[in-house]
Formats: sequence, C-alpha cells, structure tokens
Amino acid sequence: MIHEQNLEPEVHEDEVEYESLADYHRIAALHYSQASKHHALAADADDQGHEQARDSHVFLAYRHKLVANQYAEMAVIESDELSDEGTQGVVAAQ
Repeated sequence: MIHEQNLEPEVHEDEVEYESLADYHRIAALHYSQASKHHALAADADDQGHEQARDSHVFLAYRHKLVANQYAEMAVIESDELSDEGTQGVVAAQ
C-alpha cells in the first residue's frame, strides 16, 4: 500500500476571487506547492513499484506546474510597476 501524504485540498480557480497582483502570486505559489507534493508522492510510489499511482501523481504535478506558471505570468503581465526601462536591467543581468 502506498503511504499517502496529507495533501491540502485541490485548488479550484472558479472558487477564488482575484483582487490584486498579490492574489495571483499567492495562487501561483499554492499550485507550485501542490506540484511539489505530487512529485514527492510520485517518488514514493515509484520506490514502491506502484506505476499507476506514480503516473497519476506525475500528471497532477505537471498540471499544477502549468497552472502555477499561468498565474505567475498573469501577475507579471498585469503589473503596473513593470516598464520597458524597469525590466531592461533585469534582462541584462541574466
């Protein structure tokens, strides 16, 4: 039997109201956290030879990562503080 970690409830975007950029960052962080938990569960399942459980957790981890990336991108796009001048230094530093 697979040892299941206690995951927080799944996030459903239709249940959350967004009022600020901080909200976008928070929901992105929550999805990244869920992705991390599913990766840990996938690793545990793989260690125990449970391919179906591993694959299920891998899929959920990937899905949470995609959603997290979308919210992180929305936060950047919606940000009034970013300008072409303000981001040139960041891009140059990379």
